[in-house]
Amino acid sequence: MTCEFKIKDRVGTINPIFTCQPAGAQYASIGIKDCIGIVHGGQGCVMFVRLLISQHLKESFEIASSSVHEDGAVFGALDRVEQAVDVLLMRYPHVKVVPIITTCSTEVIGDDVDGVITKLQEELLDVKYPDREVHLIPIHTPSFVGSMVSGYDVAVRDFVKHFSKKGKPSLKINLITGWVNPGDVKELKHLLAAMEVEANVLFEIESFDSPLMPDGSAVSHGSTTIADLEDTANAQGTIALNRYEGGAAAKWLQKRWDVPAVIGPTPIGIRNTDTFLQNVKAMTGHPIPDSLVRERGIAIDAITDLTHMFLADKRVAIYGNPDLVLGLAEYCLDLEMKPVLLLLGDENAGYAEDPRIKALQENVSHDMEIVYNADLFELEQRLKDGLELDLIMGHSKGRFVSMDYKVPMLRVGFPTYDRAGLYRYPVVGYAGATWLAEQMANTIFSDMEYKNNREWILNMW
Repeated sequence: MTCEFKIKDRVGTINPIFTCQPAGAQYASIGIKDCIGIVHGGQGCVMFVRLLISQHLKESFEIASSSVHEDGAVFGALDRVEQAVDVLLMRYPHVKVVPIITTCSTEVIGDDVDGVITKLQEELLDVKYPDREVHLIPIHTPSFVGSMVSGYDVAVRDFVKHFSKKGKPSLKINLITGWVNPGDVKELKHLLAAMEVEANVLFEIESFDSPLMPDGSAVSHGSTTIADLEDTANAQGTIALNRYEGGAAAKWLQKRWDVPAVIGPTPIGIRNTDTFLQNVKAMTGHPIPDSLVRERGIAIDAITDLTHMFLADKRVAIYGNPDLVLGLAEYCLDLEMKPVLLLLGDENAGYAEDPRIKALQENVSHDMEIVYNADLFELEQRLKDGLELDLIMGHSKGRFVSMDYKVPMLRVGFPTYDRAGLYRYPVVGYAGATWLAEQMANTIFSDMEYKNNREWILNMW
């Protein structure tokens, strides 16, 4: 039995798994309080990303564009940045944080975003807004390299580099969540609260599951404050849940401010959640309370009800963000399932050194393929060539493959827009482990009914 790790052996991309770097920077920026980003590029560079995020979270939010047109793409468009910053600050008097997120067009033409920020500080902020706190932050995310995953990682690092400030040592930890849902943040905060651990949560998007109030006062925006970001330099340590979505910021804090860093594992499933809690305990000295031991036991009981009878030996394909995919694959193995195809949607040379991938290569007892720089055509082609699957796990972009080849699919990851309320449910922690196992089983059950399988195909009856 082999676990083959390889790059896609085909030129070009058909039905991409990821979108581009600026999307990741935009997703990071919405997690900061009093922040509106300006995407320096064409109008579509913000419109389509905002549509994706709004479809996923079912909420509206503010993000701006410099709206570069043909003349700017030829002659430069820094004047559009100057106008955008001024208009934004006039219209939104509460805004304090303005990341300038570059795109492929403005990086290709060589717009000096860092230089124009220096100019704006002297000629606009110091003159027109002298008594107002405003932070202009360049975030370089050219779309022709990387993906939305690396864009998120770059943005988190750049926010931390800009704001972190050495001061009085803090008893808090830094928790870098990675690209998660409001339900994940709620679950992570619950675990830390149970251990009586305070944290600077990067980024706090629980509030995107926002109410519709009679007075119209509720607005969807992130809750991570400037003070939280400044305090990252003073924390006991940093725990970045994902290697590729916040790992760069954790490493930078360790190098610059000597804040100890622990990167991963993504706390998907029982085993990885246990490790996360042990890391928090080692970093803070706070014990793991009996309440969490009980939650763990409830999750294990729920999983035990499903694993051997309904999930064991089921063949799974998983695609999406790399930390999510690898965390789900590890959890599927713990559930006695067989992840046979993992698709990672960008070309990252670091994947070859990922200890999770190396562990899969050394330990899996069935044939598995891990393909990077992959697209959803890879999944379709393998199904066309006879790959047998019981379940697909990934975001909504793969739904047509699921429909065409009649393989049931559990929506997980970003974006998910053809199922209701998934952003409310965690995939991390003990609650996430329970939800995932039950949803996998229910997806398979529903597919049996859809295919009129009156004699259920189970491992035992």
